Amino acid sequence: MFYSAIRDNHSNGTVGDFLKQEISANSDVSVVSASFTIHAYYQLKNNLDSINKLRFLFGEPTFIKSMDPDKVNTKDFKIEDDKIAIPLERRLTQKTIAKECSEWIKEKTEIRSMVKPNFLHGKLYHVKQATGIEKAIAGSSNFTVNGLGLGGSKNIELNLVIDSDRDRQELREWFDKIWNDRTGLVEDVKDQVLKYLEQLYIENEPEFIYFKTLYHLFEHYLDEQTRSGLLDERTGFYDSEIWHILYDFQKDGVRGAINKILKHNGCIIADSVGLGKTFEALAVIKYFELLNARVLVVCPKKLTGKWTIYQDSQNHFLNPFKKDRYNYAVLYHTDMGREAGSSAANGIDLENFNWGAYDLVVIDESHNFRGDPIERVKDDGRLKMNRAKWLMEKVIKSGVKTKVLMLSATPVNNTLRDLRNQIAFITEGKDDALFEVCKIKDIGLTLKNAQTHFTNWADSKKNPKRNMKQLLERLDSTFFKLLDELTIARSRSISLMKSRLLC
Repeated sequence: MFYSAIRDNHSNGTVGDFLKQEISANSDVSVVSASFTIHAYYQLKNNLDSINKLRFLFGEPTFIKSMDPDKVNTKDFKIEDDKIAIPLERRLTQKTIAKECSEWIKEKTEIRSMVKPNFLHGKLYHVKQATGIEKAIAGSSNFTVNGLGLGGSKNIELNLVIDSDRDRQELREWFDKIWNDRTGLVEDVKDQVLKYLEQLYIENEPEFIYFKTLYHLFEHYLDEQTRSGLLDERTGFYDSEIWHILYDFQKDGVRGAINKILKHNGCIIADSVGLGKTFEALAVIKYFELLNARVLVVCPKKLTGKWTIYQDSQNHFLNPFKKDRYNYAVLYHTDMGREAGSSAANGIDLENFNWGAYDLVVIDESHNFRGDPIERVKDDGRLKMNRAKWLMEKVIKSGVKTKVLMLSATPVNNTLRDLRNQIAFITEGKDDALFEVCKIKDIGLTLKNAQTHFTNWADSKKNPKRNMKQLLERLDSTFFKLLDELTIARSRSISLMKSRLLC
């Protein structure tokens, strides 16, 4: 019969089954893993409860969360199962499992962790049975349900059963050397692990659970309000005339827009018509002007008076914000692509205009720039930039780093490609621009997939009984994450409801 030393949790056996077979009563077990979960313990409970002792070495110090955020050595404490949907009945028994696991750790285990991150990547399970026989397996499997191959959705891992007595002994000696290191390479973390497990089974007061739930629901919003000094009154932002005239829901929009701009380099305010996007934009402009930013407003020609009236240089009698002394420049959409002449907006000499000098560009009616700002357009056999491409290359990409605020009640006219092209101004056309911050791998692909789901859902022949719930279930969570990170959109009914609640 063919024998394979590979345990891949797929077609060559599982690490979990190997451990169930080899961990016998009074064994000494040594483990190196980046993760530990109570559910993995529960799967091996019958074996682990009868051992003599277990030494667990975390290969990464990412499982501990410092209680003092001011400490330099801040770590992230996590003892959850990785990417596994735990059945409801298992979740209901989690408290019991956590308590049993805690008692087992107190009695049977020692737990240490590497102090230096990205220093130890290997995974090892070494068993020394009561008879002196040694067994070992090494490879990629963490001490999680999926890592051991004992879950419903198994990872494909690569582990090798160590057959040689000499190799098994060398592995144990290698483990012992790291475990007993006295140079500061490892630290004892058993107390921290037990303290965390206690949180999983301790009885909490209903009031505590209520407030903790509220905190997690609004954690992202609260974080946005305090990030980057937005609430620092020393800027004088809260003393501006524009701020005092805003309604509360508009102030919320302004705070959110500023934080999105600071975090992602841009934002789309897509509030419904009549909710005051212009005033919200003026507040955002004032915030950045107080930071000595140069601001350019790009608007349709028909909206000239809507923007020039507030410019300090115009000294307009009807300007309600004279004390704010707005210093932004105004150009038309049609000025994009013009290399000569003067703009009718303010008489700006376009031939000598420094397009790349602006720290913030505000694009009113941004849906008019739904053309692709990344590809060049051919004209009479030579390459020529369309307005969107001109705005991207001349204003946003050239010169100083430029942040973007877009205003549109209808950012999507035809397909989600319209939205993708506007988002490109924020990301400078990079589809992976949000990956490091919020793990969105490909913005273009996210919107393309969402469009496909919407098109299929909207087909009355294929889906005659469609409803909104079906669409929401089909759309990927990444799509909603993208909208949440880069856009602000409120309807008149929602804003009215908030105003009534506040009253």
